[in-house]
Amino acid sequence: MNNIQNYDMDVTTSLTAVETLSNVGTKALVTKRAIYMFTKRSFDIVFSLIGCLFLLPITAVIKICYIVTGDFEPIIFTQKRIGKGGKLFTFYKFRSMCKNADEVLFKLLSENPERAEEYRINKKLKNDPRITKIGRIIRKTSIDELPQLINILKGEMSIVGNRPYLPREKDDMGYFYYDIIKTKPGLTGLWQVSGRSDTTFHKRMELETYYSNCCGLKMDMKIFLKTFKTVLVHKGAK
Repeated sequence: MNNIQNYDMDVTTSLTAVETLSNVGTKALVTKRAIYMFTKRSFDIVFSLIGCLFLLPITAVIKICYIVTGDFEPIIFTQKRIGKGGKLFTFYKFRSMCKNADEVLFKLLSENPERAEEYRINKKLKNDPRITKIGRIIRKTSIDELPQLINILKGEMSIVGNRPYLPREKDDMGYFYYDIIKTKPGLTGLWQVSGRSDTTFHKRMELETYYSNCCGLKMDMKIFLKTFKTVLVHKGAK
């Protein structure tokens, strides 16, 4: 009988020890995550504030360039995108396409099966006829993304994260959707520095699912620094 009682006590003690270690581990992970989120948000605010100082003169230059080419349409493009938790937000960008871009796209896809298949696979088109002359330049240099600094200040996006998807792409995302929306969309991200337009839509979702599940300060810093190299060589920017 004593042996059984001693055994029960040993088991209870062991379970208590395991539970204590588990709680300590959980608290450590929660603390680490909190530090990461605080540091990430602080960096977002500081970097975007500095970036916004350059946004006004760049906007003026782009507007002048469009006027010179005879295009008097607004140069800030807004669109609904999927944010963290699936919440929609208004996404800002310098306009790089013609005004009726969606109409042109749908017409092109309905009349050209090969282009429709290309868009289905990549969700992008090479030699996209919707892109303006000025648009090609600002896309190559990724300047068209700069207005998203406003989204970052508002807390809708981050410097580093997954690129925001269109609501109409939700069904195409399948089971990847639930992992991807765990994090805020980013101005740059793992997909951006891993080929961008040179990768398929499916590969993009694989990369961004990996980021959502493994992101941390070290990964964010690597992506952030690699972004400058990617922008300089225009890798994947189309």
